[in-house]
Amino acid sequence: MKHRITTLAAIAALPLASIVPNIAMAEQNRTTTDRGNIDGDGGVSPFYDWSGPVGQPGRMLRQEALPTKLPQPEAGTALRILYSSTSGVGRGAVAVSGMMFLPKGKAPKGGWPVMAWAHGTTGVADPCAPSWTGTSERDDEYLGKWLEAGFAVVATDYEGLGTKGMHPYLLWRSEGRSVLDGARAAVAAYPRVLSNRVIVVGQSQGSGAALGATYLAPAYAPNLQVAGTVATGLVMTFDTPRPVDYVAKSNTLTDAHHMNPGFGMLRIAGIDRALHPELDPADFVKPAGYALLKRARSACLRDLFAQAKEEGLTGQDAFVENLAPIDGKMDANFNFPDGKMPGVIFAGTGLADDMAGTQGQYNAVKAMCAAGTRVQWHTYPGEDHGSTVNVSARDSIPFAKALLAGKVPTSNCGTIAPPGPLQKKTSSQG
Repeated sequence: MKHRITTLAAIAALPLASIVPNIAMAEQNRTTTDRGNIDGDGGVSPFYDWSGPVGQPGRMLRQEALPTKLPQPEAGTALRILYSSTSGVGRGAVAVSGMMFLPKGKAPKGGWPVMAWAHGTTGVADPCAPSWTGTSERDDEYLGKWLEAGFAVVATDYEGLGTKGMHPYLLWRSEGRSVLDGARAAVAAYPRVLSNRVIVVGQSQGSGAALGATYLAPAYAPNLQVAGTVATGLVMTFDTPRPVDYVAKSNTLTDAHHMNPGFGMLRIAGIDRALHPELDPADFVKPAGYALLKRARSACLRDLFAQAKEEGLTGQDAFVENLAPIDGKMDANFNFPDGKMPGVIFAGTGLADDMAGTQGQYNAVKAMCAAGTRVQWHTYPGEDHGSTVNVSARDSIPFAKALLAGKVPTSNCGTIAPPGPLQKKTSSQG
């Protein structure tokens, strides 16, 4: 079963003679792509550079007050944190950065419950870490809602985003560990302030990170009491048989040649760089895409979108025709092995989501339901990828509070249906 964002992995299956001319041509035409910064490192403060032993995962390494230029009005305390984790791509023990926000006022008996936040796509370069650049206005509002509701927020940047090394973009094992270890480190460092009760929450890229954390938690972080999961704008695939009502995704969501080249370049510089460190990502980029690849190593998603638009660049302009050489590893590391998740899952989908699409989100929910996972799928007419975040809070926060109160929200797996044609956005939400 192959559901992929077209990758580099197929080269490994090709005869050497068919590979060498491709690489030689790229080498001949390539302008410099800054090989010295191939992992997007740098551009952040020394706080992110940990030179000591990392130790066991889930340990707070250091913390500092979050600069006032990165406000969270609903927080009584706002910290930038650095903690220990385990790489999801074979790098061993790694330091990961993030943020921690505490509600205003005195912690309740037993401590604030923790909302472990997994953010959406920002980029793969270190300065794109939310703990360095700050969160978007949309996410500020969203995190503020959880703080107002009495949750502490622990927000990972993910492996390699802010800290040294490549960022394994969209790879759930890496991102899930970053989410869990951030929560573990915070709870251990503030035992009387934070409760061990955790709700994992993620959007877009973070939806896969949140479900990755949920999937891994029983074996990887059994000391955390993960009560449930909230995921919106689902970006994930399961290695399970397709249901009879499987809805095919648009190739603008799965094929680098047809998607926005900003996203495609993050895939090349993030996912494929992490899975194929022996390869140079520039070998899979046409000369027209070299400037955007170089930009991806220092700039963030909005800048990549803007540059691609300014250059009139398409995916077909940016990437070589044969990206097969990396498909196998991409599938093995992006796809979940099955849809069976512990606990209860809240899934939220805007029916005008033209960024993640609605078909794939339905397929993901259906796969989890078929595996026996308890899922509450909420759909939001007229809402898109971004606006669904805050609109869904009216449902997801009560869902989380019910779980913490010992109530088990009802699953609607028995009544879900394909979402139909993509709707037009009618919401005024950002």
